[in-house]
Amino acid sequence: MTFDVEAVRRRFPALGRCDDGRPRYYFDNPAGTQVPQSVVEAMSDCLLGANANLGGYFETSRRADAVVDDAHQAMADLLNAPSPDEIVFGQNMTTLTFQFSRSIGQRLQPGDEIVLSRMDHDANVQPWRLLARDRDLVVRWLEFDADSGEFDLAHLDDVLTPRTRLVCVGAASNLLGTLNDVREICRRAADAGAWTYIDAVQSVPHVATDVQDIGCDFLVCSAYKFFGPHQGILWGRHELLAQLDAYKVRPAPDAPPGRYETGTQSHEGMAGTAAAVDYLAELAGAGAPADRRSALRVAMARMAGYERELSARLVGGLASIPGVTVHGVTAADGMDRRVPTVSFTHASADPGGVAKRLGERNFFVWSGHNYALEAARALGIDGRGGVVRIGPVHYNTASEIDDLLNAVEDVLSTV
Repeated sequence: MTFDVEAVRRRFPALGRCDDGRPRYYFDNPAGTQVPQSVVEAMSDCLLGANANLGGYFETSRRADAVVDDAHQAMADLLNAPSPDEIVFGQNMTTLTFQFSRSIGQRLQPGDEIVLSRMDHDANVQPWRLLARDRDLVVRWLEFDADSGEFDLAHLDDVLTPRTRLVCVGAASNLLGTLNDVREICRRAADAGAWTYIDAVQSVPHVATDVQDIGCDFLVCSAYKFFGPHQGILWGRHELLAQLDAYKVRPAPDAPPGRYETGTQSHEGMAGTAAAVDYLAELAGAGAPADRRSALRVAMARMAGYERELSARLVGGLASIPGVTVHGVTAADGMDRRVPTVSFTHASADPGGVAKRLGERNFFVWSGHNYALEAARALGIDGRGGVVRIGPVHYNTASEIDDLLNAVEDVLSTV
């Protein structure tokens, strides 16, 4: 089945914008994607027609209740959660993780152990390191192979002990693009009696996510990485959400998810998130299943197939440039083990300088460690400016990849 990228692009107003007559090349997507018109309209409709707090006896409050309920159900569908009551909205993944580290920490005792990953974004590292400091816990590390950019899960067995209480790992690396076998990680952690906390910020925009199949205990993601607004979402097992201590004001609900959704939430952000999920489901195309959960599985499979083609084109093109090292999975037959987030270094070029010169040509890319501090250190590039990070998504085209590769080669030719 073909993927009609031009039809997709017509739904994103930002993709048609130019600066001084130059088109924009959006390859900064790992840090935040553009949004379809339907997301803009849903947020506007919420602010204009449902701009009230919850639980009132009047029309705008009733509409706000409906917006919030629909958003929880939409995310339950996207993640295949058993119940919308297992979905918790928050400001972003980082803030939610700091919040839940405090609640989870109340169940841990001095000497208990947490396993962290050297591959992860610091948002799934530092909250737990600070918790370990405050609760006198032991941090153990799951290392990755710097050459392959992947875990050898035999090392996980080495770091799991009878004192392990929590394993925190990313489903996909925001620096290397590696897709990790979180299902197997969660199985081994569960066998050791540990909870698992999965950072799926970089995987949810690219592959179908099924928390029931993964077997995790908590999973977090961010809507602005999957074509929605700035909004964080956490899924947790209902029994755990009901049992953990919630830091809340006394009038707040005692049952999940309300006990964790502190204060007045961004209802317009929730409306935009639900619209983003609906947009993804619509990518299933004609003849797709009528129910949203099934349509999402079809749509994500179509999207992933197209993005693998972009990944292969980008990785192969970069690797052919003299002096360039592409980090992570590079084998042509290994694109199903990575998302299209691709990072590279050059033997003699400063990543920040390369990103700046590309930006001057309206190619939007990132440079540096991209908050993956441990990964940058493991790769030995933290003191050398990190990487140049390029992140196409399903609204990017093969011709844009080619234009970018030509620009990268031209910039590097003058180093």
